[in-house]
Amino acid sequence: MNKKIAILFMFLGAIVIEGCTDLEEEILDESSATGLTSKQAADGIIAPVYGRLYDLFNHTNYFAIQEISTDEAILPYRGGTDWGDNGIYIAMHQHTYTSTDPNLRNTWNFILQGISRAVSAINALPTIEDENVPTYLAEARGMKVFYSMLSLDLFGLVFVKDDLGSASKILRGAEAVEYLKNELVAIEPNLSTTAGPGRMTQAAAWGLLARLHLNAAVYRDVYADNFNFAAADMDEVIKYCDKIIASGQYALSNDYFAIFGNDNHSNKELIFALDQRFDIPGSHNRMAYFSLSGDQFPLTEFPNANGTDGPAITPDFYRTWTTAYGATDPADADPRFFQRNLDPAATCLSASAYRINRGILRGQQRGLIRQNGAFVKCPDGSFKIDNLFHLTRNKPTLAVEFTEQVNFTVAGSNYNSGYRVEKYEFGRRSDSGRNKGDADIIFLRLADIYMMRAEAKLRKSNDAAGALADVNTVRASRTKTTPPPPLSEMNLELLFRERGFEFYWEMLRRTDMIRFGKYEGTWTEKTNSDKLKRVFPIPQTAIDGASNLPGYLVQNQGY
Repeated sequence: MNKKIAILFMFLGAIVIEGCTDLEEEILDESSATGLTSKQAADGIIAPVYGRLYDLFNHTNYFAIQEISTDEAILPYRGGTDWGDNGIYIAMHQHTYTSTDPNLRNTWNFILQGISRAVSAINALPTIEDENVPTYLAEARGMKVFYSMLSLDLFGLVFVKDDLGSASKILRGAEAVEYLKNELVAIEPNLSTTAGPGRMTQAAAWGLLARLHLNAAVYRDVYADNFNFAAADMDEVIKYCDKIIASGQYALSNDYFAIFGNDNHSNKELIFALDQRFDIPGSHNRMAYFSLSGDQFPLTEFPNANGTDGPAITPDFYRTWTTAYGATDPADADPRFFQRNLDPAATCLSASAYRINRGILRGQQRGLIRQNGAFVKCPDGSFKIDNLFHLTRNKPTLAVEFTEQVNFTVAGSNYNSGYRVEKYEFGRRSDSGRNKGDADIIFLRLADIYMMRAEAKLRKSNDAAGALADVNTVRASRTKTTPPPPLSEMNLELLFRERGFEFYWEMLRRTDMIRFGKYEGTWTEKTNSDKLKRVFPIPQTAIDGASNLPGYLVQNQGY
């Protein structure tokens, strides 16, 4: 969203009603607001469609269920006192989640509220006489598809509602895939090509079409023992990926961590993202704070901005890196693994020189020392840097020394257990660590276009040479430091590993694991092999809300 739309959203946002199966919503009459031009009124209608993204992509909603359910992330009951939450994160990791899980309920609600806002905009925009209306209508339909793709991927169903006065229709399987495809194809000509990554653009629609076709075999028959990746679908993946690459609008970033930095909105690798450039209600940087220790303070200006000792990467995922690079430390072999910003020998640093490390954080951590609510300073007025201990947890002898071991045992659940992830840069304006995010949260970027095209080549005709070229193009692009060495062969197993290296912590892992047949595997604390867990239960609140319509909303199998 641009600044004008963001400001209008604060004042003109629609009021959401928590009825999640009928998609009802009260709409404010923007056109009646005095002093607004037609353009401003149209902006005020489209803005709320994007506004629901801030809650949906908060750390404990979509991120938690896409990452903590996989071999990539784990969130134990820290110290026996924190992140217990009635065992929901343990259940998520072990695939024993139920229809009362609050993160699943919240994610469901936010998705359906996003659909509702899109439908409201589709109905309201034609009443405005402005040249931008056709583009905004296409955006609203595209965002309805975006939210619906999430509901299909997570819960196995899509709600179809085009008129506020009509009941929603529920689609599943091949019918849902066909509907979403047709919607995206229909809006493609009317979408902007220049609006930027915070809006639904033509390239974003192409990317979503590629993603839809790549996963179509799963969505058509989610419980299949073997997915049928049709050649026609793979052709469509390649076609839309080719369109994005050939457009010349996007470029792979030479600096991997700049893709997730505070200034990433202008990064040419981003195709579609949650725009967080402005201090509007709901913006956050919790992707950056979620994994950090409570005794890691990234900003010299704000002594209350710290981490929360949340999820760590699993030993299983960490070992995919060490296995790939053998005797070479992955931090030395692959610039995607770690970025050193803090000199390990530094004892005093100015505010301008202090920056925390990024990527996968291991071992003893160093940083700002806080005492009595303020940071300790050196005699010259700079900031003291030293080894960190868990002072905020009242464990002054427990070093902030991240270990590979993390599990649900007492030792494996301690505050120092598990290697942590600081992929997104900590928001420079965040006075609490929980607000005022600067980095756009990425939904689609160019590296994924190359990787999807590589996968389609392999699945269609086992074009290993073509797939290898695409993967090595991505690897070779990270030239700010020494890029990872080129691979010499490519197959689906190596591609899955490479997707883990490129997209860890980006909310793609669960979908990838299902598509590659890995989700029923065993890792860390997870042994459940029930294929019915590929989709989540419909929240009980939604089932209860639809109970007066027999047969309308049927619970997914296995719940």
